[in-house]
Amino acid sequence: MNQLENTNTLFQTVKEVVLKAKKLAYRSSNAIMLNMYWEVGQLIVEDEQNGKSKAIYGNATLKNLSKSLTLEFGTGFDERNLNNMRAFYTAFPIWNAVRTELSWTHYRMISRIKNETQRLQYIDLSIEGNWDTRTLQRNIKTQYVGRILSSATTLVTHPKNIIKDPYILEFYGLPNDIILTEKKLENALINHIQQFLMELGKGFAFVARQQHIVTDTSDFYIDLVFYNYYLKCFVLIDLKTDKLSHADIGQIDMYVRMYDDLKKSADDNPTIGIILCTEKDDTIVKYSVLAENEQLFASKYRLYLPKEEELRQLIEQDRVIFELDNFKGE
Repeated sequence: MNQLENTNTLFQTVKEVVLKAKKLAYRSSNAIMLNMYWEVGQLIVEDEQNGKSKAIYGNATLKNLSKSLTLEFGTGFDERNLNNMRAFYTAFPIWNAVRTELSWTHYRMISRIKNETQRLQYIDLSIEGNWDTRTLQRNIKTQYVGRILSSATTLVTHPKNIIKDPYILEFYGLPNDIILTEKKLENALINHIQQFLMELGKGFAFVARQQHIVTDTSDFYIDLVFYNYYLKCFVLIDLKTDKLSHADIGQIDMYVRMYDDLKKSADDNPTIGIILCTEKDDTIVKYSVLAENEQLFASKYRLYLPKEEELRQLIEQDRVIFELDNFKGE
């Protein structure tokens, strides 16, 4: 090894030591700060519960406390942030449940979520997916957790624990006035593959686009192919720019059967097929193989961020249908 190579090796080794130390220092300081905010929130809640009206408390005590703390310590203790600390403690009254891998900004957002189960799910997903605060904000706004077909558990044991309905593809980047074709949609998703993988959910890895499948008599091309390493199976996605049809269902069913026969290895679980379409006909869903095949799914997508009420209705509509189908199958 020459002197230059030796210097480069030494540099890389020292660099790793420094980065590791900085990472540990950040985690330590972040944990200390979170604990401070949690304790301040605890004191505020306990004082508020000591016979005081919430309205009077919010208008008077917090304002005075904010002024005193700001004079003593400077920025960081305005009335709004004190309210955030109170919400933080209220959402996580047990300190040991606080995951210090996340920042204060993460917790400010998550603390506003009313449902406790969803709060914990967003924490797990943020840590596992290494979500920055911008990604977390987007996913809370699009009701990322609520759109998963089954919210019974955070464990990924079945396709329904990963598949969403609807999918929100507002990141796709094409002009609103463009005439959308399946090819243009496919290109846009590939060009924004990182965002698309995040929207798909946990454990997805991109495999291929327009994957060529050859049989004895015909050639077929599957729009998008992924692999999910939690479910240990391939996931085929067929893109449609209009309503779901019987032909679409027949096509994805054929693709899945062919893939299981020609591509799936002995160690893989059965292939999953997803049709992404603009709208679904409940009658077609009810009286097709979608109703009985646990490996086939049809999900709507939106190329814009729906308003909260519209998104809630979309989620509720498909959740009811999904739960009814499951009940009939039991």
